[in-house]
Amino acid sequence: MKTLTAGRLLPVLGTLLAALLCALGPGAGSASAHAALTSTDPASGSVVPTAPRQVKLTFSEGVLLSADSVRVLDPQGKRVDEGKPAHVDGKSDTAAVGLAGGLADGTYTVAWQAVSADSHPVAGAFTFSIGAPSKTAAKVSAAEIDPVVDALYTTGRYAAYAGYLLLVGGCVFAGVCRSSRPVQRIAVGGWIALFAATSVLLLLRGPYTSGKGFGSSFDLSLLGDVLATKPGAALLSRLLLLSAAAVFLAVLFGSYAREDGDRTRMERRDVAYGLAIGGTVVAVGLAATWAMAEHASAGLQPWLAMPVDVLHLLGVAVWLGGLAALLAALWSGEPVRRAEVQRFSRLAFTSVCVLVATGLYQSWRQVGSWGALTGTEYGRWLLLKVALVAGMVALASFSRRWTGRLTDGRPASKKAASAVRTVRAATGAAKGAAKAAGPSRKEKDASPERAAQLARQREALEKAAGRRQRDADEPRSGLRRAVLAEAGVAVVLLAVTTLLTGTQPGRAETEQRQSAASGGARTTAPAASGPAETRIPYDTGGTNGRGTALVRIDPARTGNNSLDVSVTDPTGKAVDVPELEVSFTEKQKNIGPLRTALKRTSAGRWQATGFQLPMAGTWQLTLTVRTSDIDQITEIRNVKIN
Repeated sequence: MKTLTAGRLLPVLGTLLAALLCALGPGAGSASAHAALTSTDPASGSVVPTAPRQVKLTFSEGVLLSADSVRVLDPQGKRVDEGKPAHVDGKSDTAAVGLAGGLADGTYTVAWQAVSADSHPVAGAFTFSIGAPSKTAAKVSAAEIDPVVDALYTTGRYAAYAGYLLLVGGCVFAGVCRSSRPVQRIAVGGWIALFAATSVLLLLRGPYTSGKGFGSSFDLSLLGDVLATKPGAALLSRLLLLSAAAVFLAVLFGSYAREDGDRTRMERRDVAYGLAIGGTVVAVGLAATWAMAEHASAGLQPWLAMPVDVLHLLGVAVWLGGLAALLAALWSGEPVRRAEVQRFSRLAFTSVCVLVATGLYQSWRQVGSWGALTGTEYGRWLLLKVALVAGMVALASFSRRWTGRLTDGRPASKKAASAVRTVRAATGAAKGAAKAAGPSRKEKDASPERAAQLARQREALEKAAGRRQRDADEPRSGLRRAVLAEAGVAVVLLAVTTLLTGTQPGRAETEQRQSAASGGARTTAPAASGPAETRIPYDTGGTNGRGTALVRIDPARTGNNSLDVSVTDPTGKAVDVPELEVSFTEKQKNIGPLRTALKRTSAGRWQATGFQLPMAGTWQLTLTVRTSDIDQITEIRNVKIN
């Protein structure tokens, strides 16, 4: 049976990561609608008798507003809103804008765009009518993010999370377990990745939220607007904290790492305490820049969710970043001691406990119900994340087994000990002969280029001998393979976690569906042709038998449609009737009548969703209204279905 060695495992992990990023990258943008529009006043598609004083929108979570967040267009496409949009009564999940006086009857279009409290842009449109519906020349297209900006911004988010994990995990590993050159490279590399990614995110934040192109990244006015927002302030704070982190790295891997004979044990302990306190403050501060600008800052219990989010991110960093540092130390062939590996194992176990506790709270807060775990995109990605964590814990059991077989002196097996002795003897003999003989005459007479080539050859031979010596220690080789497998799963876990931060929470998606089912709001821009509307006056002849029914078919196309019927009396006031029935017939094809199951949603308003119209053409709409036990009338109109 062949063993999956490190050399064979690396290409597999690389292919897996590339496939995952290809699968996640292009589709991530379409799922990034976070603040769901749950209701509007006036209601979407409604007809109001008189012009309202303002238009109000309510969202599933808080939103950040700009000067053009809510625009109201009259039937000719001219703006009729006045003043800047603002929150109603200080509630961040609302937006309202005033309307000009003396508005004429007709259909008005409301286009809105905002930034969710978790930093993601959202947009949409809906219509309402004053007096009676009319044709409208207003055209609103859904806001789109520039593809280049979207790709760079998404890449920056992945790189920022990865950089934070490597920076914090590498520093904790160096301070608690082992400090060495490979571990230093991990921590410094994480700092560089996080600094570069944060700088890119800050420059791209303006184009990302406004839908502008990459060329506006260096627009100072746009950058100023970004810095005035909560996400912009978080990114700027992260850059300032990284400056302090650079000083921390210089001390941790500089003077503190060097053995200083003049420094007393007490002085060294004081420096260690200072590093621990300062490093904790910086790590917590960096984690808070995510908590204050993403999911934790919006929705339920933000006062508790933000500290929990910080703890969750710290636990991930200590576990996964420390795992990368351990892999780097093992891969370099350094003599990592058993006690050092055991200390990391205890750190990792504590981190997993923290992740489980904080993850349970976050799952309840963001998902909201058991059905949302499988019925929403966020819930399904969360289940995948849980499966990956469980897989990493299972792989960690193999690492613990190899750790139990580690020895700090002689290798555990006779075969390994013999191989180590052979390698050491060959390496020592080669070095001794080279030192005694000095440079050969051939090397002395050679050109500088040839001498450099010979030196590189000797260095390669020494590295090969070092790798053979490293691989001869069976427990360490087994531990290295197990840790490499864990790191591979960790890369996928990091990608899924980052994707979760860009996916609409299950709770918000559920609220959005419930709102759509009850007719509360439509969050997509109206189609170019618009829904089909027909106004049908009726008179049953009895007392209070006169009125008007407004029938709206959306989107008036083949397939699924929603039907909305509003009944008003001659004064325009909503009125209930004992019975209301609508059916459709296609006379030329002899199809129908197709009846709908109307459901009363409010006074004078009935709705039906999922109503199927099988083909395009001119359909006969039959409306039956009964106003009393004996007073009833049937009216017929033609409607065009595209």
